[in-house]
Amino acid sequence: MKHLFIINPAAGKYDRTGEFTQLIREACDARGVNYEILVSKAPGDCTKIAQAAAASGEELRIYACGGDGTLNEVANGAAGCPNAAITHFPGGTGNDFIKIFDQPDAFRSLERLLDAETAEFDLIRCGDHYGINICSVGFDARIGTSVSKYKRLPLVSGSGAYIMSTGVNLIKGIHRHYVIEIDGKRFNGRFTLACIANGRWYGGGFNPIPDAEPDDGYLHVLLVRDVSRLTVSKVIGKYKKGLYAELPQYIKHFKCRKVRILCDKTSEINLDGELLMKKEATFEILPRQIRFFYPKGLSYRAKKKETAKV
Repeated sequence: MKHLFIINPAAGKYDRTGEFTQLIREACDARGVNYEILVSKAPGDCTKIAQAAAASGEELRIYACGGDGTLNEVANGAAGCPNAAITHFPGGTGNDFIKIFDQPDAFRSLERLLDAETAEFDLIRCGDHYGINICSVGFDARIGTSVSKYKRLPLVSGSGAYIMSTGVNLIKGIHRHYVIEIDGKRFNGRFTLACIANGRWYGGGFNPIPDAEPDDGYLHVLLVRDVSRLTVSKVIGKYKKGLYAELPQYIKHFKCRKVRILCDKTSEINLDGELLMKKEATFEILPRQIRFFYPKGLSYRAKKKETAKV
């Protein structure tokens, strides 16, 4: 079995290629494993590298060394290839997908990643693109796809960049008109955002659907109706914490397999933090289309809500 490390030097606040390379060589040389280190040179390179490697047919473990965008690119390259399994060796500012695990910091230990278990996760398909975590359309997508330019500011964290982007987009406007079909059920009106989830965390600390599972064969969707600037902070606060059930007048939750969204004009689509510009987008769940490996002993199951004793 071959271990392929794909490093994205553009991930995070600074280039960590040297740091990653040293950690990889030390861990892999000590174990005598068969490994290769490749560095991306442009957006989309991680997908091309992973795709070419998976096409070889050999048993392969691919490590996405970077942020959530790097993981997304690698997932797009390995999608549907049973010989290839992927993971995240985090070096971004959010590293949100792996927060579904009970010990996300364990992914920072290469020793633990080399001793791994493997699961089969679902993927979200949007046209020719795939997402493993969370997609969104509307106010949230406009915020999320603007975050990267704020992340590189000194002393600005992932959540801080998200807050800055939120402030700017509040000024530009909150809600727009969409036609949304969820498993054929049609909604026509003004909405603040639509969140389509396979994972549970994004945006540097948002946990909108805490009971979503990455292998249950469903999309978990939140539709947030049009809200005013006076109520947006209250609604987004509940949305961020996954308390959507407390605001049924504003937020509706669905489990489905297909979502189609029609925009009045070409609009931002957030696909695991990557920006697509479309006037129409269809999201479909592809059950168990990606193999994902993780440190042995970890759990990715959502925590069950405790019921009060009477």
